[in-house]
Amino acid sequence: MTLQKPFELQSKIGRTVFHEGREFLFYSGTAYLGMGCVGDFEKLVTEGISKYGLSHGLSRVNNVRLSVYEQFEVFFAEKAKAEKSLVWSSGFLAGTAAVSFLKKDAHQIFIAPETHPAVLAEGLNSYPDPSFDRWIGYCQETCAQLPSSNILIIANAVDPLKPAVPDFDWIRDLPSRHHYTLLIDDSHAFGVLGEDIFGTYSQWKNLPVNLVISGSLGKGLSLPAGIILADEKTIAGISQMAIFRASSPPSPGFLYAFLQGQHLFQKQKEKSRSNLSLLKNLLGDHSRLQQSGDFPVFSFPDQNWVSVLEEAGIIVSSFPYPKPTDPFANRIVVSGCHEASDILILHKAITSLT
Repeated sequence: MTLQKPFELQSKIGRTVFHEGREFLFYSGTAYLGMGCVGDFEKLVTEGISKYGLSHGLSRVNNVRLSVYEQFEVFFAEKAKAEKSLVWSSGFLAGTAAVSFLKKDAHQIFIAPETHPAVLAEGLNSYPDPSFDRWIGYCQETCAQLPSSNILIIANAVDPLKPAVPDFDWIRDLPSRHHYTLLIDDSHAFGVLGEDIFGTYSQWKNLPVNLVISGSLGKGLSLPAGIILADEKTIAGISQMAIFRASSPPSPGFLYAFLQGQHLFQKQKEKSRSNLSLLKNLLGDHSRLQQSGDFPVFSFPDQNWVSVLEEAGIIVSSFPYPKPTDPFANRIVVSGCHEASDILILHKAITSLT
C-alpha cells in the first residue's frame, strides 16, 4: 500500500492544523494531554528558558551543574513512588542505557511482542508471535524448566498500535527460585496511564521483581526528555555508565515548566479523560474500532477511512511503523486539546463510515 503524501505544515500543530488553505481537526500524534495547546504552559517554558538558558551544553557530571535537573529527578521519582530517577535528553537514550545495564547480568531474557526498539539492545529481538498471551505461556514454561537464574523481562506498558494495555500480574506466579528484573517502556503511558501522570511504576512496584521503568516524556507530557525510574542501586549503576556521563541533558527550561505547572498538567489530564469518555460513550461497542482502558487511541483496519475522514476535515494517524515495511498503523488519537464539539464532529464522521 502506498503512503499518502505527508502534510508539510508551516505552523504549529494544535487541535487543528492548516494545510493548503484549509483547517483540519487533528486526531493524530502522541501529545495525549495536549500541553501544546496550553498557553500558560508555553509561558512557563519561556520563563524557564529565560532563567536557565536554551540548553545545557555540559555533561551532568560536570563540576558546574544546574540544580533544576536534580530537582526534577527527585520530584518525579517521589510522585512515581520510585526510589530514584535519571533524566535524559530522550526516551530512546534512556531505554538504551537501561537495557544495556540490565542485560549484562541476565541469564535469560524474555521480550514481549512488539516491544519498542528503545529497549532492544543489539542482538535482542521481540518474541516473534504477536500474541501477548502466548508469550506469557512461553515465559512460564521456560521458567519452570530453568535452574535458578537471573531473568530479565522486557515489555511496553502499552502497545500503542493495537492498542492494548497488558497486565503483568502473571509474574507473581513464576517460580520463586529465580531473580526477576522487569524493564517496562512507559513512553506511551506517561500522562495517561497509572494513578497520576507519572506512569505505571506505582502500579507494578509490588511485583516480586526489580522494577525498572524507562521511556520518553515527549509524548503525553510534551517534554523533550526521557527518564529512568528504579531503585537506588540500579540508578547508581546506570549513572556511572559512559552513556550517561558523556551525554548532554535535556533543555532545562522544559523541566522548570513541568515543576511549576503541575496544576496545568492535572487539568489537561482531566480534560483528556473527559474527551475519551465522551467518545467511548457515543461509540458504544463499535465493532470496527479497537481501544483499551484509559489509553486515548482508537485503531481501525480499513485504510479507506483515512481519505474519507480527510475529506470530512479530519486528520488521523496512518503510516507504516516502526519499520517502513511494516503494516500501516491507522489510529484516531483523542487528546486534551480537543473540545467536546470536536468529539461530536468526529463521532458523526465515524458513524457515516459504517
